[in-house]
Amino acid sequence: MLSIVTGASRGIGLEYARVLARDYGSDLILVARSEDSLNQAARDITAQYGVKAEVVAMDLSERDAAERLHGWTVSRGMEPDVLVNNAGTFFFNEFVGTSMERIEGLLCLHVITLTKLCRLYGQDFCTRGSGYILNMSSLSTWMVCPGIQTYNASKAYIYNFTKSLRFELRPKGVEVLTVTPGMVDTTLYGLNADLRKLAVRLGINTPPERLAKKALRRLFKGRKACMPGAVNHIAKPFLKHLPDWVIRFTMKRIAKYQK
Repeated sequence: MLSIVTGASRGIGLEYARVLARDYGSDLILVARSEDSLNQAARDITAQYGVKAEVVAMDLSERDAAERLHGWTVSRGMEPDVLVNNAGTFFFNEFVGTSMERIEGLLCLHVITLTKLCRLYGQDFCTRGSGYILNMSSLSTWMVCPGIQTYNASKAYIYNFTKSLRFELRPKGVEVLTVTPGMVDTTLYGLNADLRKLAVRLGINTPPERLAKKALRRLFKGRKACMPGAVNHIAKPFLKHLPDWVIRFTMKRIAKYQK
């Protein structure tokens, strides 16, 4: 088995790569911007689990990134079996105070590149009659989120796109899973170390390895969705109907803890 994991240099993406290698014996194509971090991850995974790990240092927020990544695998005669669209970015800002470059980069990464990768590798999987696609959405899909309005809107796109894509590809032998985690214990959100530890103890933050193991298990079982963490299942119905004053209060408190 050969798996592509985007955003694989750290955090959730690195855990996806480790679990794929350790639990499923999958060779890997690791994709992210940081070549040094990718090379270190590839060396560690190869040494620990005895699988092959290729590295592609690429900025996936560029508009032609999906075509270049697909072309790279085709030119080397590689036929991936699994596509894990994990690469993501996050910032907490007022919309009109955010640069156009930053907004476009997030949308390209979360929407354009992800969609193109699903199109390119989805076609290959359908032609072969087998394959797996995992797309990372977010619990924020169901939230009104001032300050992260671009992030949660893009994650809502991923959720709806992936749920619809599953109906098209599954009859052709391709499994498609959408993952909607809440807070995950990574550096993505900019919370300080003490708050991260507290959130893990309270069950609000999910450790990345636990998320990766559960999501991949559900992907290979042919399930349609994964939301790790009992707290998130409880919170979801309430998030859709939060009063305006709660949203304003929460966003102000969260903003204090951003780096």
